[in-house]
Amino acid sequence: MEHFDLVVIGSGSGNSLIDERFAGLRVAMVERGVYGGTCLNVGCIPTKMFVLPADHAIAPEQARRLGVDQQTTAVHFSQIRDRIFGRIDPISAGGKQWREQSENVTVFTGTGRFVDNHTLEIALQGEDEPVRISGDRFVLAAGSRATLLDVPGANDPQVAPKVHTSDTIMRLAALPERLVILGGGYIASEFAHVFSAYGSQVTMINRSERLLRREDEEISERFTKIISRRVNLQLNQQVVRVEPHRGDVVVVTQDPNGIEYSYPADVVLVAQGRVPNGDGLELERAGVETDQQGYVVVDEQQRTSQAHIWALGDVSSPYQLKHVANHEMRVVQVNLLAEIAGEQATVSSDHRFVPHAIFTEPQIASVGATEQELREAGTPCITTVQAYGDVAYGWAMEDADHAVKLISDPAAETLLGAHIIGPQASTLLQPLIQAMSFGLGVEEMARGQYWIHPALTEVLENALLGLVEQRG
Repeated sequence: MEHFDLVVIGSGSGNSLIDERFAGLRVAMVERGVYGGTCLNVGCIPTKMFVLPADHAIAPEQARRLGVDQQTTAVHFSQIRDRIFGRIDPISAGGKQWREQSENVTVFTGTGRFVDNHTLEIALQGEDEPVRISGDRFVLAAGSRATLLDVPGANDPQVAPKVHTSDTIMRLAALPERLVILGGGYIASEFAHVFSAYGSQVTMINRSERLLRREDEEISERFTKIISRRVNLQLNQQVVRVEPHRGDVVVVTQDPNGIEYSYPADVVLVAQGRVPNGDGLELERAGVETDQQGYVVVDEQQRTSQAHIWALGDVSSPYQLKHVANHEMRVVQVNLLAEIAGEQATVSSDHRFVPHAIFTEPQIASVGATEQELREAGTPCITTVQAYGDVAYGWAMEDADHAVKLISDPAAETLLGAHIIGPQASTLLQPLIQAMSFGLGVEEMARGQYWIHPALTEVLENALLGLVEQRG
C-alpha cells in the first residue's frame, strides 16, 4: 500500500492547492470525474460562455426601444457548443496531463472511499481491482453534483435520455424546440435565459410562487415578472410524473388544488439544486462529521472533526460558489504548510460578506443580508430602492425595470446588504462588497469620492444618499 504525505480528493480548487511549496511532499490527487472540477467543465465557465451569445441574441429587443432596428437572423447552437467545449476540454485534459507529469504528485482516476481515517480505497477507472493508499493528511475537495429527477417515469428508457441536468444540457446535439425547466433557482434562471434567447420555447415549472426565493423579495419579485415575458412561467406546481409521448416527453404537474397539467417537451432540464459529494466518501469510517444537509462540518480554519483532514468548496460549503472554494483553498493551503512546518495553523476563512451573481437577463448580484432575513431576525434596518431609470445613464437606456436596493443599520453607518437587478449588476456590486468588507461607512462612501457622471455607477451613489437621508 502506497503512503502519501498528503491526499487531495477532488481536482477543482483542490488541484490549485498543490503548488511549488508542496514539492518536497508525496501527494496523491484523486479525481472520480472530469479533471478540473465543476466550474471549469460543467459550471461557471461554460455556462457564462453560453450566456454571452444569449445576451447578443436578444440585443435587438433592447435596441428597438432606442430607435435602432437590428435583427438576430440565426443562432448556431452547434457552433456555440463546439467553440466552448473545443476550448474547455483541452484545458481539462491538459491540466490532468500537466499534473500527472509532476514529480511528486500521483494522480488516481477513480472513486475514493475511506476505509479508516488514514486509508482510502480507490476504484480505478478501467481496472477490476481497487487500490488502497494511506495518507498523513487529507483534503476533501470533492465538490457537489446535480440533483436528479425522482418521480415516477424518470427512469423509463424512453424518457431518461431526454432528461438532463446542468452537467449534460450544454452538450446537446441540437437546440431543442421545446424545453421544460424544472426549478426556479439560479441554474434554472440562467438556462431559461440562454435557451429562450437561442430560440427554444421554454417552460419553467416552479414549486413556489416566485423565482429565486433566496434573493431579497424585491429582487425576486422583479425578476419573476421580467422573465415571465420571455418564457412560459408556471408557478405553484409540483412535478408528479413524466411520461413518454410520440418520441417526446410529457411533464405532468399538480397545483395546490390537486389539478393536473401536462407540458410536452423535446428535452427536460432538471435544475433543482446540487448536493455535496461527501456521501460517496464513506466519511463515517474516517470519523468525519457531516451536517443534516450532507455538508462536511469544518471550523474556521477549514479543519474537519478529524484534525488531519481538511475540507473546502462545495463538499463543505453551502455557498457552492467558486470564489468561496478558492478562498477556502488558500486558507487550507496556508494552514497545511504551517502545520507541516511544525507551526500553528492560524489563518481563518472570512465568510462575512460572500457575494454572488446570477448571469441571467437581467443580471442579479447580491451581498450581505436580505430585508426578510433581517426582519425575521429582529434586526433593525432601513432600506432604499434606487431605479436605474432615475439616473442619467438609465435615461439613455430607457430603463424601466431595474434597480439597486441597499440596506443599512438605522443610523445608516454601514451597509448590511446590497442587491442589484439590471445590466452590469455583477460589476456594479464590487465597490459595495469592498465597502462592507473594509467597514466603509455609507456617507463616507457616498461623499468621500467622485462618482463619474453620467456613468451607471451613479445609481449606487444615489442609493447610498437615499440611506443617508433616512438615518435617525
